[in-house]
Amino acid sequence: MPHLTIQVTPNVSIAHEESLLKSLNKALWDSGHFKQPAEIKTRIIPLETFLVGIEDDEQNNGFIYAHLKIMTGRDMDVRNQLAELLTTAIENTLSAAQSGRAALQICVEVEEISAVYHKKMLGS
Repeated sequence: MPHLTIQVTPNVSIAHEESLLKSLNKALWDSGHFKQPAEIKTRIIPLETFLVGIEDDEQNNGFIYAHLKIMTGRDMDVRNQLAELLTTAIENTLSAAQSGRAALQICVEVEEISAVYHKKMLGS
């Protein structure tokens, strides 16, 4: 834990996806709220079909939705801090790459995972 899923519309330019993931993992690790770097799991899920607004000319707007799932027990201040760290990391990594390509909205949600969560390591 944690699990971070990034959903990205096709009109958002991510020059180096792995660099974005590394910057997000580093931001989470640097927060001091996680025990081991290898606990942080991040992935990008590209969105093929999306709609922003209701008009055709609104489709030049793109978004990144980051969904962070963490174990229970962290208060609202910590969850807000994590959301802000991720927002800043995304903005810092992508702002230059966008260069007017699409208006970019960054959305971050931090959610506590279900109390029913099982994990098992295979191999070493």
